[in-house]
Parts: sequence; C-alpha cells; structure tokens
Amino acid sequence: MITGSAGAGKSVVFVTAATREEAEKIAHLLLEQRKVACVNIVPGVHSLFWWQGKLDSAQESLLIAKTRTSLVPQVVDLVRGAHSYTLPEVIALPIVAGNQDYLEWIDRETDEG
Repeated sequence: MITGSAGAGKSVVFVTAATREEAEKIAHLLLEQRKVACVNIVPGVHSLFWWQGKLDSAQESLLIAKTRTSLVPQVVDLVRGAHSYTLPEVIALPIVAGNQDYLEWIDRETDEG
C-alpha cells in the first residue's frame, strides 16, 4: 500500500564522494552505526559546481541513503568526520509518500541511540 502519512519522519540523504572506495567506506560507517537503513551507491556521477570562485567538475560517486529524519544531524556529523572533502555535500529531502512496509522497515533498521 502506498501512503503519504507513513513517509512522515523519513528522509533520503544524498552524499557525493570522491571515489567509489570512499563511498563504500561512508556507507559502511552509516550502516554499522545504524543511522541509515539502506545506501545505494551510484558510481560515475559527473558533477559540475562552483568552488572557490571558479567553475569546476569532478567524477564522483553518489550515495543515496534512507533514514529517519531525526537521524539526519547524526548522519551529517558522521559523514563530515569520515569525508575527504573540506565541504562535503550532505543534503536531506523528506520522503512524502511510499510503500508503507518499506517505510516501517526504515524505522526497524535504524537506531536513535
């Protein structure tokens, strides 16, 4: 069943990493700490961005993590501590609807402690 209310309190967190290895390291850290229920790693993302006043680009890996919204600050802190970038991208978007069983699974597989 797809429901809007079950999405309340859940977020998708996007993180870019310099390499596939760094992405794997960050994903394992987040999962082992039970701060996310699942991480997808998308290799070969071509990023274009402004950095220190100049247009720049990089080949990166994208992490897509699913978690409770209440855990996002802890996810941000863990990523910042493990990331090679001075200013890592860590952004969260709310999940507004989805498979209720999956959204409940996110709660079961994450730990606020």
